[in-house]
Amino acid sequence: MAKMTQRMKNVFEKIPAVVVATASSEGIPNAVLVGAKKIIDDETILLSDQFLNKTLRNLKENPRVAITIWENFEGYQIKGTASIETSGKIFDDTAKWAEELGKAINFPLKTKSAVVIKITEIYGVSPGPKAGAKLA
Repeated sequence: MAKMTQRMKNVFEKIPAVVVATASSEGIPNAVLVGAKKIIDDETILLSDQFLNKTLRNLKENPRVAITIWENFEGYQIKGTASIETSGKIFDDTAKWAEELGKAINFPLKTKSAVVIKITEIYGVSPGPKAGAKLA
């Protein structure tokens, strides 16, 4: 497993949404913005699924995912493996968190599932000579 640095976590937490990329078992790509996201720990990211139709279908077929975060001229691509929780403590905690988030932004959010991503690799996507370099 790869670990996010404090700097990576700062960027992740500061930006309002991340790009989540998946692919079907046939290799058909899909990329969406997800705002209901948070860090569980240095190696794990959580997404609350409200509207992830193609993304969720892809993850059921192929659990590999890439997340891109970007602020100004600093960015990272986080690759990992997703699991989908539709009941239990992680799901219940995610549903409560998303509901509170929805109240804060005045947009109701109802969680259909919790997507837990275990980070496997991290790459830099900032412009310059180290663009694309593996960082973790």
